[in-house]
Amino acid sequence: MAVEDCEPKGQVKLLGTSQSPFVVRVRIALALKGIHYEYIEENLQNKSPLMLQSNPVHKKIPVLLHNGKPVCESMIIVQYIEETWSSKAPNLVPKDPYDRAIARFWVAFVDDKVGPCIRGIFMGRGDEQQKAVEELVANFLWLEEALRTSGKAYFGGDEIGLVDIALGSRSQWIKILEKVTNIVLIEPEKMPLLRAWMERFLEADGVKQVLPDEAKMLEFASAIRARFAAAPAGN
Repeated sequence: MAVEDCEPKGQVKLLGTSQSPFVVRVRIALALKGIHYEYIEENLQNKSPLMLQSNPVHKKIPVLLHNGKPVCESMIIVQYIEETWSSKAPNLVPKDPYDRAIARFWVAFVDDKVGPCIRGIFMGRGDEQQKAVEELVANFLWLEEALRTSGKAYFGGDEIGLVDIALGSRSQWIKILEKVTNIVLIEPEKMPLLRAWMERFLEADGVKQVLPDEAKMLEFASAIRARFAAAPAGN
């Protein structure tokens, strides 16, 4: 359990696991906003009564507790953080309604299109894995084009925003996935803007401080990947 100073606007707690990209999303948003909070590491094999009570519908992390009231689902939490502490820079959600709608479109794209492909590559083998690779690369090309169209350092403009957090929280896992599968998913020659964005995001203040230890993640991912690779086909 990590405890930081109490936030003046009320008590803030975050229930999660350190290796979850969904928890990382929330930790990035809290860090960028400068929100002090208490972090409580959950054991997903033995979920705490507090977690089960706070998210009885899905029984999943992350859960943000603000003055005892639970908020669930990572990107809903990120938007809640922006709305609750809107006076704190940076603005994580665009003010303009159209820009906000576009950002939410790309957030949905990341979760609906990119996430499943990452899981397919990590868990798959042979033709199944190759199909997931091809789909992920095609999706990354759309994101490359979005960066080229914006002409900015981040999807959110000159500062990290909603889309950056949604995709960026998966960036460390993407790099680890490339290592454990020996597959290059973001080729610098084909996607120079996306590759540069990812490196920039992972080194940004408020991001690198909350990322899990990469060596431990690589060890964790390699062990899981080995089990999937060794499993009989069809299991």
